[in-house]
Amino acid sequence: MIRSVFGFLFGGAHQARALGQTVTSVAEVFRPNATRALELGHDAYKAAHASHATEFQYGRGGWFDSAVNGLNRLPRPLLALGTLGLFAYAMADPDGFATRMDALGAVPEPLWWLLGAVVAFYFGAREAHHLRCTKGGVPRIAPAQQHDAPAPQQHGDAARVNPALAEWQGRNS
Repeated sequence: MIRSVFGFLFGGAHQARALGQTVTSVAEVFRPNATRALELGHDAYKAAHASHATEFQYGRGGWFDSAVNGLNRLPRPLLALGTLGLFAYAMADPDGFATRMDALGAVPEPLWWLLGAVVAFYFGAREAHHLRCTKGGVPRIAPAQQHDAPAPQQHGDAARVNPALAEWQGRNS
């Protein structure tokens, strides 16, 4: 009985399906399809990543790049060795060490906060970069040849991917 009432009201399964599709398309006017938005965002991210990878595919570092890479590797060892050097300096010249530590005591507190922020952001950025590029010591970024970047589309490919474009091409042909 329920089936016959719905069949009478909505005209059977075919019309019910058409009504459902109509309601869905009307709803997507007011609220976009979240799944499709995520898919499009992911596709855009992959395309941007592939473009970036191909940009640096054949890059070779010159002397300037090597020098900057060397400078980027200096702060941690210098801080570690400098701290050990402070202990050696304290034992070798206790009076000079005490004088310099008293001078550090005169540094205003906001300047210490600034130094802490600079050091934290420097090492935090390096750690974030390391976490983005590796996972357990294994690089996450594959070589540029292995990226599944979308190939340039021909008219036939675009029509298969985009039904609206296929319809438009059909009218203009």
